[in-house]
Amino acid sequence: MSIPSPAKVLKEELKVKLLKPDVISGSEILLRSLLLEGVECVFGYPGGAVLYIYDAMHGNADFHHLLTRHEQGAIHAADGYARTTGKIGVCIATSGPGATNLVTGIATAYMDSVPLVVITGNVASPLIGTDAFQEADITGITMPVTKHSYLVRTVQELPRIIHEAFHIAGTGRKGPVLIDIPKDVSAHLTEFRPVTEVNIRGYNPTTDPNKLQVDKMIRAIRAAEQPVILAGGGVVSADASAELLEFVEKTRIPITTTLLGLGGFPSAHELWMGMPGMHGTYTANMAIQNADLLICIGARFDDRVTMELKGFAPKAKKIVHIDIDPAEIGKNVKPDIPVVGHVKNVLAYANTKATAAPTAEWVKHIQQMKRDYPLRYKDSDEELKPQFVIEMINETTKGEAIVTTDVGQHQMWVAQFYKFQHPRSIVTSGGLGTMGFGFPSAIGAQMGNPDKLVVSINGDGGIQMCSQELAVCAINNIPVKIVILNNQVLGMVRQWQEIIYDQRYSHIDLAGSPDFVKLAEAYGVKGLRAANKEEARKVWQEALDTPGPVLIDFRVSKYENVYPMVTQGNTIDKMLMGDAE
Repeated sequence: MSIPSPAKVLKEELKVKLLKPDVISGSEILLRSLLLEGVECVFGYPGGAVLYIYDAMHGNADFHHLLTRHEQGAIHAADGYARTTGKIGVCIATSGPGATNLVTGIATAYMDSVPLVVITGNVASPLIGTDAFQEADITGITMPVTKHSYLVRTVQELPRIIHEAFHIAGTGRKGPVLIDIPKDVSAHLTEFRPVTEVNIRGYNPTTDPNKLQVDKMIRAIRAAEQPVILAGGGVVSADASAELLEFVEKTRIPITTTLLGLGGFPSAHELWMGMPGMHGTYTANMAIQNADLLICIGARFDDRVTMELKGFAPKAKKIVHIDIDPAEIGKNVKPDIPVVGHVKNVLAYANTKATAAPTAEWVKHIQQMKRDYPLRYKDSDEELKPQFVIEMINETTKGEAIVTTDVGQHQMWVAQFYKFQHPRSIVTSGGLGTMGFGFPSAIGAQMGNPDKLVVSINGDGGIQMCSQELAVCAINNIPVKIVILNNQVLGMVRQWQEIIYDQRYSHIDLAGSPDFVKLAEAYGVKGLRAANKEEARKVWQEALDTPGPVLIDFRVSKYENVYPMVTQGNTIDKMLMGDAE
């Protein structure tokens, strides 16, 4: 599988062709502008309001479009592409239901600060506001979950809007930008005048930090005996993993990474403590609760990390919060030392002054906690445990794969038992928790990383929300390895109902799900199944040895829970440890 991508290295003859001052349609302007922005692949689904745009694609060998089987599949694929490449993902859908089918994916990207340019068609300009066929106010509907949006009024402004959209999506705190193009605008003709400069009044994100604030942090580090770093997805988004590693090694501060921060710091490092929060490690949670200095880098103090806010990090004499978005500073946790700026720039400056904190005894204590309270589960030779499957995948891929997940128990087991070594190697819906996200996002990840192994790990609930995208894998030979941890139940809901709702199980039985192997084969994808360790090892190796897409149905224990677990209303040191208790 490969992407015919002229945008990777824009050849001179193509650039000349794209910049030629022709009188062309709005649709052709859109395609040319996307290529000039370096877009390699657009994920989409056609419909009436975007037919001029799709007509312009016909016979255009320079433009690559991947047809998904649902608009939600398209935007999740664009999201997975963006998260794993660091580039801006692009998707397209028609007006009305096509556009509204994108809303969940837009909200997913917005919550996790993923740069997307979302292009929707709209009814012709004279019909807007008349409740015309397949009309929806998509800019109004998505206003709370977009970084910015445009309703294009004239074809002449289209080049400027496209260039601005890419600039806004990919700078500052990244996020999705929507461009809504009425059908008549996509058909109108004008002379194409490409835009290369951006001047947006009022939009000037702070990238360089106030050095005095960083100096305060350095002084606080020198005085701290039990400091902790809490690093989030902002480190990955800022491509600041190398700077973070240097900072940790210079300061000798133990570090915990959030769900979206996994891979932003190598899990094999002696100072890494695992993930914090509701299903975080004992070591990470206890370290935060006993820290005298907490340095939050590119994280937003999400409720799944902090749990009961009033008792979060109670011993911290100082809290530092580094974030590019000033709106996040003090939103949930009030910092003593706020630092607004691009994480890469902040850490680059901090590294010029960083020295080791007096943490020798603290590090010894951390290491002892890691030995005393590792992640564990009760293994079995009689039934296949989901944690074993994740460990097996980790061991065979050596932590080098790109792993996408859906949402639920399997997501947490991946976070716990897959040892991420590199940034942009986990793709998961953190803030919104979107079921159906994992599989289509893997398609986008594979398109953006054709030479890497991409493994999509799903529950038997979430996989059914976008399973139609199996057709895309089959037709295009996209070699994603699709793992289903099949426990025939909505696992995380069942766990909550067991622990919090006194085993009052309500509407969680998925026993009527299809035979996933037959479903895969119906789409032309190889399907495999395993119900014990021996079968699991065998079919997983067969999947790895198969050059195309493979779906593996792992029949795992129905009643397995994710531990540790902190229930709502408790502080993160009040953990249920399960079998480890």
